[in-house]
Amino acid sequence: MALNARLDHRNPLVFDTHELGRRPGALQRLTRTVDAPKDFGIQGVIGVPEGAPVELELRLESVMEGVLVTGTARAQAEGECVRCLEPLELGLEADFQEMFSYPDADDRGRVKAEPADDAEEDEDRLFLEDGLFDLEPVLRDAVVLALPMQPVCQDDCPGLCSECGARLADDPDHHHDAVDIRWAALQGLADSLEDGDKDEMSGAEAGVDEKQEK
Repeated sequence: MALNARLDHRNPLVFDTHELGRRPGALQRLTRTVDAPKDFGIQGVIGVPEGAPVELELRLESVMEGVLVTGTARAQAEGECVRCLEPLELGLEADFQEMFSYPDADDRGRVKAEPADDAEEDEDRLFLEDGLFDLEPVLRDAVVLALPMQPVCQDDCPGLCSECGARLADDPDHHHDAVDIRWAALQGLADSLEDGDKDEMSGAEAGVDEKQEK
């Protein structure tokens, strides 16, 4: 990945590593609660609502080639059960680890004589910028991996009735009388004949009434 765009130290997901001083082996532990950014999760399925608190525990370790960031994010995700479509909440805990490299160091931690011109070489790497790094892209990836692709309100959720859409968990005895499709057409024909007979009887009764009036 190319060098980050200019980072803003006021962004709560931007962290400063100057305290480590590029001393391999130096450690720094941080805890921070931040507001969840927009679209933080699996869009349309489940995610952490924008502005909801996200608790971060981070361990920053200075190594030869950069700063190794290890951490855990905890938050409350919201979504919809894929079986019964009811709203649900899920406690989220996402672990992650990422290396943020010094811009002037190669993959062995050695200082480069000149900046590399080969973009492919840095395609999968994240870099520090003036001692700062942006945790948001790493955090997004970790959250997506930690969330279920098909969330359910409970493991044994029976879902909805395929015929009428009723929520089966609310009525365990819910059922529909099975109709043999071989008789369904005959039943429909019988119903139509009965309706026809009723119409004829109504017409006959109306004719009798008219004669009586005359």
